[in-house]
Amino acid sequence: MTEFADPRYRLLDSWDSQTALAAIWESQLAALACIQPALPVLAEVVEAALPGLRGGGRLVYAGAGTSIRIAVQDGTELGPTFNWPEARTLYLIAGGTTALMVGVEGAEDNVQDARAQVNAAALTRHDVVIGLAASGRTPFTVAALEAAKATGALTVGIACNPDTALLQAARYGVLLETGAEVVAGSTRMKAGTVQKVVLNMLSTQIMVRLGHVHDGLMVDMRPQNQKLRARACDMVARIADVAHMQAEDALTRTDWRIKPAVLVARGATPEQAMAALEDTGGILRHALSRIAP
Repeated sequence: MTEFADPRYRLLDSWDSQTALAAIWESQLAALACIQPALPVLAEVVEAALPGLRGGGRLVYAGAGTSIRIAVQDGTELGPTFNWPEARTLYLIAGGTTALMVGVEGAEDNVQDARAQVNAAALTRHDVVIGLAASGRTPFTVAALEAAKATGALTVGIACNPDTALLQAARYGVLLETGAEVVAGSTRMKAGTVQKVVLNMLSTQIMVRLGHVHDGLMVDMRPQNQKLRARACDMVARIADVAHMQAEDALTRTDWRIKPAVLVARGATPEQAMAALEDTGGILRHALSRIAP
């Protein structure tokens, strides 16, 4: 369906800009509805990913063209947002990093490259590999997922066409039936939007379940500039229910790490704070229960 030429848009090039933009906007909104039927399997993916990631596994994204560019956008935000180690995010990119900026001829068809990249990654059963392809048939991505599955890694395939090789190759197949694009075959449009939303959902909920979010706040955020330091201070003050001056003092004593700073603001020493977080798997809510108010 992603390659289908929808007759509704046959005269697109003759429409005025406002009419055309309205059609594109409406198609984007309609595409998002296809995520709802996938919610149960997305929830399964999150829960299945947790044991391996808690055991030191990596988040691995595999794909070609628009799909992998969207994946890189998602993955690179995990470090600053959740303090997810960059060494634990990996990309299997058809055509290599050059393909993130320009098209590389034949890259998406190169199954040997896919297998070589998987071999070089030395995947284990703790790793989570997410393969994306709007068509569900991209040879590079299918081969990467098949090779990853053979290593014992958890594999997830995300595609916009049913009954495709990518969905069949994965342990968890996520079908997002976005349908025909306004510009036939241009899967950077609806398919790309939905892929981005689903990756946002998956990576965010995984990070929530791993303890990087408390009360809807990014408590493992890296306060790397003035704006983020102010945000960190606000978070500590809010969670610990203390004045901003006390929150800033706690952050200073904990090298601007938000979770231990909350515990210090509640009365713990930095050493006690780190021990409490270590004992509770980094879950701030559990660590707070160990610190006297």
